[in-house]
Amino acid sequence: MRFFPILATLLAFAHPVPAQELTAFARVDPGPSEISDGWFGSTTLTLHLSQGVPFRVFLLDDPARLVVDFREADWSGVKTADLLAEPGNISDLRFGPFQPGWSRLVADLAKPMVPRDIAMPVDSGSGKAKLEITLERVEASAFSAAAGAPTDPAWTLALAAPPKPAKAQGEDQFLVILDPGHGGVDPGAENSGILEKDLMLTMAHALRDTLKRDGIDVVMTRDSDMFVALETRVAIAHQAQGDMFISLHADSLQQGGAKGATVYTLSEEASDTATEHLAARHNRSDIIAGADLTGSDDQVAGILLDLARQETEPRSVAAAKTLVAGMKAAGAPMNSRPLRNAGFSVLKSADIPSVLIEVGFLSNDRDMNNLRDPIWRAVMVAAIADAIKKWRDQDAALKPLIRQ
Repeated sequence: MRFFPILATLLAFAHPVPAQELTAFARVDPGPSEISDGWFGSTTLTLHLSQGVPFRVFLLDDPARLVVDFREADWSGVKTADLLAEPGNISDLRFGPFQPGWSRLVADLAKPMVPRDIAMPVDSGSGKAKLEITLERVEASAFSAAAGAPTDPAWTLALAAPPKPAKAQGEDQFLVILDPGHGGVDPGAENSGILEKDLMLTMAHALRDTLKRDGIDVVMTRDSDMFVALETRVAIAHQAQGDMFISLHADSLQQGGAKGATVYTLSEEASDTATEHLAARHNRSDIIAGADLTGSDDQVAGILLDLARQETEPRSVAAAKTLVAGMKAAGAPMNSRPLRNAGFSVLKSADIPSVLIEVGFLSNDRDMNNLRDPIWRAVMVAAIADAIKKWRDQDAALKPLIRQ
């Protein structure tokens, strides 16, 4: 593994300052920033910044990606098209908040390339900086040898998910884990400048407040525009000892003209082709955000899936049916098949009933208009909250029978 570290001149500046204490942002200026393909297959990424910041560069394989972490850069107002006029050696680009104190840029590489030159000169007069990374073509074997997330305890600590409070032993309080889909460098679906990650965070906040007013405890997997890995979302639910896990989404899916609210539960096989495509998109969130998945253990995932089927799966299905009935009764436009299932990674909790709600699809004009309407969202939130309470009571009544 080859790691392209922070520049020495910036390392001394970075080391003593904890991420949480960093308040100054380096604003990215999209005007002069660009990605350009040069002669002999080279590519240069140029970012103009309002000031110099610590950064690190590394490569990830399968698929091939260039990752640049900043401490920290403000990407407000910057669009992918500002930097990447058209796909070339870099086929796609994402950037945004990653964790508190850090932001990330992820570039998908159409061909194996490694950094040849990395520099961030800082103008002594204005303090402005320019990050330049020149990539050169290499063989696939050379790229694989250079790829891999760097091991750095300081970074690992900074990027770790904050601890979530667990219920006291023996406590009967009902706890819901709310999971706003996507976040940070992973925007989710987008339509006309509307981002799935923003809509679902807004909706999750409203649902949290409604549930708390009804005496139900809530833990959110993310409470701001930050990236949280799929595995970490499940871990948060276990750490908090949640009684129910709800992941909120509003995806974009062209297959079959998807529209209307849909509730999904976990299954090894997808209930239909469109759902299979949707699950594949959801499960790519970690790749989109530049996560290193080379250590993933499919066998462990299979064991979790088997455990989920024994007791939790019927409870998850019952919760899904209650949610569908509640949203339908509230007048929400429902999908023609509102109950579906597939292998969504975020639902693989072995002992917590888990569902994923597609509140609507941003690829459908009617759904998008509904999702942008605060009154419509309030009605939907109330319906979901009422359904959660109804399922809680039904599930509690069935527990003595399950134990027998």
